[in-house]
Amino acid sequence: MSQRFQIWINGEQRSVQVDGDRTLLSVLRDDLGLTGTKYGCGEGQCGACMVLLDGRATNSCITPISSVGDKKVTTIEGLAKGETLHPVQAAFLEEDALQCGYCTSGMIISAVSLLNEAPHPTSEQIVHGMNRNVCRCCTYQRIRNAIVRASQAPAKSVTS
Repeated sequence: MSQRFQIWINGEQRSVQVDGDRTLLSVLRDDLGLTGTKYGCGEGQCGACMVLLDGRATNSCITPISSVGDKKVTTIEGLAKGETLHPVQAAFLEEDALQCGYCTSGMIISAVSLLNEAPHPTSEQIVHGMNRNVCRCCTYQRIRNAIVRASQAPAKSVTS
C-alpha cells in the first residue's frame, strides 16, 4: 500500500509516495533520480548500494524506505560541496582507486563512514571498515591508499 514518506536526502527534505516495503535503493534511483548509488547483489553483500544513514554506511538494497524515518540520508551525489570534492572523493581520484567504477560510489561512502568513526584509521581498521565492499577489479591496495590519503586531509564529517 502506497504511503507518503518525508525523508532527508543530501541535506534536503524530499517527499515520496511509495509502498513502505520498497527499498531505499529503489526509491533513490527510480523515484528521486539519484543513480550514483548502484544495485549490485540485492542482498547487502557487495556494498555497491551503500549510503550514509546519519553518517554510517548502510546497504540501501536491503533497507526498507519505511525504516528510514527521520535519519539523514547521504548519497554519493551529496558528498561534494558545489565544485569541491569531498576529501575521500579527491583521494580516490589522486590514487587512481577505481577501474571500472561500478563499486566506487559504495567504496567512497564506506570510506567516509570509516573516517567519521576513526579519522586516522590503522590498516586493520581500514580492512575491517571496508570489509562489506567488493571490487571485482581488485583495486584494494589503491583504495586503501586513498583512505590513508583522505585521513591526512582536513577532517570533514558527513552526516547530512
